Parts: sequence; structure tokens; C-alpha cells
Amino acid sequence: MALPSRRSSFWLTALAILCSLLIPISGFSQSQPDGASKRRVVQRIAPAYPNLARTMALTGVVRVEVLVSPEGSAKTVGVKGGHPVLAQAVVNAVHNWKWETAAHESHEFVEVKFSPE
Repeated sequence: MALPSRRSSFWLTALAILCSLLIPISGFSQSQPDGASKRRVVQRIAPAYPNLARTMALTGVVRVEVLVSPEGSAKTVGVKGGHPVLAQAVVNAVHNWKWETAAHESHEFVEVKFSPE
């Protein structure tokens, strides 16, 4: 049986890394408590599952509160709960989300669930 060449080993490794980046989160959802604004998210970026979290096999839920500008961009993102390693990934992603425009700022609550595939 022939051993794989260095080139094919490189591409197999690169493919494995790419797949691990694309499938790290089984799902994430936006949920809001009663009385909160319910602006629709029009552009959502999935948070990357951090390598440290993968090494530690961390799972869980991260909750953040987002102050959304009238134009629909995140002005501030505050962590309300969750593991700090996972929370930073959510903060980084949510800063790039876009909501529908509105006449005023609003507070939106987002909940993201991390679970390895």
C-alpha cells in the first residue's frame, strides 16, 4: 500500500481545518426576554468556536445585550452570561451583525448555544 504524498497530506490537513471552522456550532439562536425590542436581524455572522474552547471541549450558552443604533449596527455588546472563552467569540461576531433600521436605538438580547459536532 502506498503512503500519501506530502502534497495530498497537506491538502487533507487543510480540508480538515477548514471543515472544523465551518461546523463548530450546532446552532445559535436569538432570543429576547419579555418587554425587549424585537428588531429583525438582517445580517448574522456565526461566532467561531475558539480553538481553546475546542481543546477544552467547552459547551454552553452565551447571553449578550446589544445596543443597536437606528441604522441597525451594534453600538455596544455586553456579556450577560456564559463562559468567557465562548463569550468573546460571540461579542466579536455580534459586532458585525446588522438589524433592520428603526427610528431610535434599541436593546436587543441574543443567546448563542455552543456545542461541538
